[in-house]
Amino acid sequence: MTLDELKDAAVSMLDRAHCPYSHFPVGAALECADGSVYTGCNIENASYPVGLCAERTAMAKAVSCGQRDFVRLVIAGRSGEFCVPCGMCRQFLAEFAPELSIICLNGSGEAETFRLSELLPHSFGGSQLDGVKP
Repeated sequence: MTLDELKDAAVSMLDRAHCPYSHFPVGAALECADGSVYTGCNIENASYPVGLCAERTAMAKAVSCGQRDFVRLVIAGRSGEFCVPCGMCRQFLAEFAPELSIICLNGSGEAETFRLSELLPHSFGGSQLDGVKP
């Protein structure tokens, strides 16, 4: 899939977002190493912590389908600023792909690209749990 096609897939999810509280739709498209793509949108809930961000939705779909090797993620929003993943999403993504390429779009379609490790340096991971006994 080309980068433009991946961007289009993320942007297409904006209209599927359920965001009656923030009015801030977000779309995401996650590309796996085998070329498959999983999309997601943010899904808000009246009990705010229960909602899901677009990028966690896309990755949860991919993981639940057996995927574990991720190449790049496009995150689209409609604001003037680039739509970067929140802290919770950064940690969630790092569990599976600490060097994931993340392409953040703004409402004009402009892009800025990061490595997840740039956005979440010194992340918490499984190695911190080595040797920990219940």
